[in-house]
Amino acid sequence: MDVVREVQETFDHVPRAAFGLIAAETNTHRVEVESVVSFYAFLSEKKKGGVVIRLCDDIIDRFKGAAAVAAAFQKELGVDFGETTADGSISLEKTPCVGMSDQAPAMMVNDVVVTNLTPELVPDIVKRLRANPDPRGLVHELGDGNNADPLVQAMVNNNIRESGPVILSAYRRDAGLRKALTQTPEEVIEDVKTSGLRGRGGAGFLTGLKWELTRKSVGAEKFILCNADEGEPGTFKDRVLLTERAGLMLEGMTIAAYAIGAETGIIYLRGEYAYLRPFLEEKMNQRRAARLLGNDILGKEGFNFDARIQMGAGAYVCGEETSLISSCEGTRGDPTDRTPFPVVKGYMVSPTAVNNVESYCCAARIMDLGPGWFSGLGTERSSGTKLLSVCGDCDRPGIYEVPFGIKLADLLQRAGADDVACVSVGGP
Repeated sequence: MDVVREVQETFDHVPRAAFGLIAAETNTHRVEVESVVSFYAFLSEKKKGGVVIRLCDDIIDRFKGAAAVAAAFQKELGVDFGETTADGSISLEKTPCVGMSDQAPAMMVNDVVVTNLTPELVPDIVKRLRANPDPRGLVHELGDGNNADPLVQAMVNNNIRESGPVILSAYRRDAGLRKALTQTPEEVIEDVKTSGLRGRGGAGFLTGLKWELTRKSVGAEKFILCNADEGEPGTFKDRVLLTERAGLMLEGMTIAAYAIGAETGIIYLRGEYAYLRPFLEEKMNQRRAARLLGNDILGKEGFNFDARIQMGAGAYVCGEETSLISSCEGTRGDPTDRTPFPVVKGYMVSPTAVNNVESYCCAARIMDLGPGWFSGLGTERSSGTKLLSVCGDCDRPGIYEVPFGIKLADLLQRAGADDVACVSVGGP
């Protein structure tokens, strides 16, 4: 996967003539290389332009006028979608949700995100790209918070509309990890179970139970995976957490590693969020320097844990945990049969706990303030708060951290959605 991505970035495609060489160097079969290239949307054996425009084509962007933007690009470039300009410099494509539905229409130009598009902006965008193929020149203003960080420099806004008490409030950095290391791994798992935390990725499986099952499974190695591949159209809350709560996410991953006995973690970062990778790498380097990652974390002898980033390459299905695991192993992101579940045989056929960004952030806060505090929020069966990505026909699209049990009518009122025809809860 990583080798193929680098070849794509170097040559603007993965030449078929290179399949055999890549297979030989990675000790696999040529057909495996071909299957990876054909599976991921951002990979291609057909040569693309040095600049690839990927216009978001989800239902929210269409609602916000993406069709007119698309027509403007076709006119200015003189090509249809799926084609490259005659000089071979610019390719025009459509892609599913890029995680910017609160500032649609949006697009990716290589790894640079451009938001709030209008047809009137297109001629100048094309003119700039023809004069200078570096898409960073399109960023004319920076977003709020860490979007303006020197390692991000993105015209993306967080649009945090409501901050709840768990994730988007002020917090004591690494207080949860420090407290966890004063307890046994079994006590940490018990606290997470008592809190009632359920995975925030969709299935709602009890997080503490998942960690317990992973810890009890037999394996020489165990792994922690962070699912940062939100791809459901209209979803963008993990984007905000990766930007503003990366440290909290890494703290939660480290707590999980201590609880289950893992030394290796992987953050599966969707290809659409590649612009955040340098920033996240630096956050991990800072934690290594502070002994929050690496060997003997915070002086706890024998507790060793570190993490790496695995980039995706445009595949919606990789948000499903077995597909994500396959992709982390470097192959196609095909779902696999369960059983066995990943807690028994996951990444590299080893016990693996997969949780998403929001879940790890919650776990860190639970260890800091206690399971009783967390279970006291929300409802009896659904504890804590939930980050909601609200977008579409409303005055205040963005992120809302609200306790479970909120009424839909209340949420719509807060978001300024006063002419509602229908609501899609959980994604189109």
